[in-house]
Amino acid sequence: MSLQISILTPERPFWNGNAEEIILPTETGEMGVLKNHAPIITGLDVGAMLVRTNQEWNSFAIMGGFALVKQNVVTILANEAQSSENIDPDIAKNTFETAKIQLENAVGVKEKVEANFAYKRAKARYTVVKSLKKI
Repeated sequence: MSLQISILTPERPFWNGNAEEIILPTETGEMGVLKNHAPIITGLDVGAMLVRTNQEWNSFAIMGGFALVKQNVVTILANEAQSSENIDPDIAKNTFETAKIQLENAVGVKEKVEANFAYKRAKARYTVVKSLKKI
């Protein structure tokens, strides 16, 4: 038996399937989940999530949320999610580079917070499309 994965967003159920392994972008770093993982609830950070089905890896950009792992069922409640297939690599790269410059040039607390959030979102999308070449 493998892991049963459900990714839910406020708009709709995003992805359902079985997997052998997942890597989640938690607020304290990346967390891997395999079959028979201990029950846990964790906060998700903005970042790339990897899902291994048999020998194929799928990547998703997750924009924060929560994950519940219990009895080989992983339920992910994400603020927003995007599949690597739905992200244009050139746009993702340009957006990431622009967000990086805006973060470096941000002045004031509000501008820095907004620029950091935009940077993390752009980095997640860019990481997801970049990871396709490595996987």
